[in-house]
Amino acid sequence: MAVVEPQAEEPLTPEHLAELQEAWAEFAEAVKGSGVKGVHACTRNGTPWQKDPAAVRSMAALLRRVRDEDTTPGAEPAG
Repeated sequence: MAVVEPQAEEPLTPEHLAELQEAWAEFAEAVKGSGVKGVHACTRNGTPWQKDPAAVRSMAALLRRVRDEDTTPGAEPAG
């Protein structure tokens, strides 16, 4: 079993912060109507996914995909 030490956090650049805010706006939009009440996720390298715009957008895409599958007529029911 490997132990991953958390990396020291560097301050976010204004560009990274702006991109992160856009990603969180996408995530918030994806949550609407999804029925999701909470999210728990982790990364393989110990960095917080919440500070990675690509990871936040991936979570938003997953929520949209699940929501769309649940609301598509003729789709197999989940579970």
